Amino acid sequence: MTYELDHLEIRESVARLCADFPGEYWRRSDRDQAYPTEFVTALTEAGFLGALIPEEYGGSGLPISAAAAILEEVHRSGGNAGACHAQMYTMGTVLRHGSEAQKQKYLPAIAEGSLRLQAFGVTEPTSGTDTTALRTTAKLEDGHYVVNGQKIWTSRAEHSDLMLLLCRTTPRDQVAKKTDGLSVLLVDMREALGDTLNIRPIRTMMNHSTTEVFFDNMKVPAENLIGEEGKGFRYILSGMNAERILISAECIGDAKWFIEKSSSYAQERNVFGRPIGQNQGIQFPIAKAYSDMRAAELMLREAIRLYEAGGNPGEEANLAKMLGADASWAAAEACVQTFGGFGFAEEYDIERKFRECRLYQVAPISTNLVLSYIAEHVLGMPRSY
Repeated sequence: MTYELDHLEIRESVARLCADFPGEYWRRSDRDQAYPTEFVTALTEAGFLGALIPEEYGGSGLPISAAAAILEEVHRSGGNAGACHAQMYTMGTVLRHGSEAQKQKYLPAIAEGSLRLQAFGVTEPTSGTDTTALRTTAKLEDGHYVVNGQKIWTSRAEHSDLMLLLCRTTPRDQVAKKTDGLSVLLVDMREALGDTLNIRPIRTMMNHSTTEVFFDNMKVPAENLIGEEGKGFRYILSGMNAERILISAECIGDAKWFIEKSSSYAQERNVFGRPIGQNQGIQFPIAKAYSDMRAAELMLREAIRLYEAGGNPGEEANLAKMLGADASWAAAEACVQTFGGFGFAEEYDIERKFRECRLYQVAPISTNLVLSYIAEHVLGMPRSY
């Protein structure tokens, strides 16, 4: 599969970097539920995590297609960019809606790696995907916002200096629309950690460094408000197409890894005196997974084309994410079936990648919510929730 012509030099550079982090590195991190600090540092020092930050703020100023190529290649190489991908799309909220002073203060430090913006505090235990029902509040008092509440599934909070936090600054019963009254704060967690901010790790089936975060009268300087008070929901929404596009690229990278792994093994593994790849029962699931991956890749390319042309490709970005997640899961199933018992052995990395790619059926948006979006916003059906 040599048809990827876009950003070929970037892909080759990422692949060379990833070669220094082979399967054993990822298996050890997974086994110990450890954050892959060395890998994230290497990506940062190579400038890849600052790809979308404009040059005037110390980044590379690359288009989203380049960022997608970076993340796809990490996953295609057998790694997992989930440890750091949020930095690419969370900083977009600061870039698009932050003040010039905020951009000058934070973006260059994020680009060089002296500051990490990896944590994105949105989801709460009681609200789930109903973001407008969140209960974390922020009240302006004497030049500070005083924050109380909690977030869940806030990944990488323990390994981030800054958090992009969505909270309610005006009670829900005092706004005309339930999406009003939500604000975005850029929180420097180093100042509050262990005092008014506490983090509880959550062990999950994959090594995703996810946590629950508690705020108890945490003070955030008023100048850390992003944009206008009460308009935070639309600021968060404006970055979701980029998030969908980048996650889709990771899924496609995973699918390619599984397909390459299973098609190679099917040619090498002999049972009953013949390669198992000669059997259509082995061929067809792998070929179908490849077909699904190519279709998802084409949708991703269309989403990227529209995004880079200045459009707002909600349909295409959501479809790319859903199709990519489905393609990676189908490829994972085919790979495990092809390897049989060996697919469950840790040393082959298949069971680890199998667990990792299952996440994208659920996060950062579930497949069902994508279907609801398509039904309502594309097909014109009544809102279902």
